[in-house]
Amino acid sequence: MKLTRISDVQAILAEWDIRPQKSLGQNFLIDANILGIMIDTAGVTAGDEALEIGAGLGVLTEPLARVARRVVTVEKDPRLWPLLKERLKAFPNVELICGDMMQVDHEALFRSGIGKVVANLPYSVGSAILVNLVQAATPPAQLTVTLQQEVAARLIAKPGHKDFGLLTLWIQLRYDAAIRKTVSPTCFYPAPGVSSTILNLVRKEQPADDRSARQFFYALTKFAFARRRKQLKTILCGANIRYSASDRLSDLAIESHLNTENVLAAFRQLGIDPRTRPEELGVEQWRRLAQALKD
Repeated sequence: MKLTRISDVQAILAEWDIRPQKSLGQNFLIDANILGIMIDTAGVTAGDEALEIGAGLGVLTEPLARVARRVVTVEKDPRLWPLLKERLKAFPNVELICGDMMQVDHEALFRSGIGKVVANLPYSVGSAILVNLVQAATPPAQLTVTLQQEVAARLIAKPGHKDFGLLTLWIQLRYDAAIRKTVSPTCFYPAPGVSSTILNLVRKEQPADDRSARQFFYALTKFAFARRRKQLKTILCGANIRYSASDRLSDLAIESHLNTENVLAAFRQLGIDPRTRPEELGVEQWRRLAQALKD
């Protein structure tokens, strides 16, 4: 049976007595052309180790397994586990994790050799999953994912645009983001109520950064964008920024007080107008401002 043929997908679901659940974001990809574009965009080779999130019926897992040296695929829905184990038993290079990606130790997966992520992300938690992945200590070299079209548009927005937000900033800190293809709702079963996008994220070539500085950057920008209608001078002067200096959850948070004199000095040093609002600064400006304030 072909997983890119709607009648076959319906037959498989009926055979296993499974009804797609909207709460799990279950919209199974059934379009062979879109599947091919995803595989081509990901550029997985025989030496790659790839992570798939939301295996579904295995439509993406199987072609990945035919190319990659190793594929780790995660599926949250326990109803699909027996089906996937049956379909994937012919692929010894596939590791099925039966669990929630929001609970999986992705840091351990990346340390184990995973370098690429290829996934049809569930609409409900797609953004949250992306944040976890791109903030990893050693993030993957490339992510090729399907996302809700309006979410993808935010991730490629430019400073000053209404779509430029916190997630945009965090993604663009470490990745170059590009939309590869707009995907019609009819390419999925059941068809979602919105269009999707194939988004490709390629990690920027950057020197190894300091974990403490990066955590401060995330905390500072999260604090600022929570008050994005205000000017930076109002937001940051006198602010207390709490952040962790390491990956260990047991570590106590550090609290950094930003006094007015130092904040204004940083603005002068970097040529930033104190009246600027958070979404008007680009990634590099935010990175330099965070470094100046942390110093």
